[in-house]
Amino acid sequence: MSTKAGGSGGPSLRLGAAGDSGAAPPLARAVADAGVAAAFDLDKPWRIDDRVAVRPEPFGALLYHFGTRRLSFLKNVTVLTVVRSLADHPSARSACAAAGVGGAALPAYERALATLAESQMIKERAS
Repeated sequence: MSTKAGGSGGPSLRLGAAGDSGAAPPLARAVADAGVAAAFDLDKPWRIDDRVAVRPEPFGALLYHFGTRRLSFLKNVTVLTVVRSLADHPSARSACAAAGVGGAALPAYERALATLAESQMIKERAS
């Protein structure tokens, strides 16, 4: 799975399998097809799973889950900022707001976080 950022402007998030050819479907369609967005609650507290290693890269980051052996690419620096700050905020929504994610962009970040939750890269934490 990868979350890729596009060129200039707001986030252009895309989702694909690790090692894919880059011809991945848009994140919104992939998440809608998988039905993962319904399971994510922006108003709950989240954190990076303890079994996940985050390796910053110029494009964003690589996330590796040592339990599931899954690799995720965050090719959007703002998504990385949100993910790294989840434990510092009372909710994913407040982590997004602190990273400068505005209302119009919030649904794309919610879908990206839902995908990360579905792949066990992030998990809900106790309130």
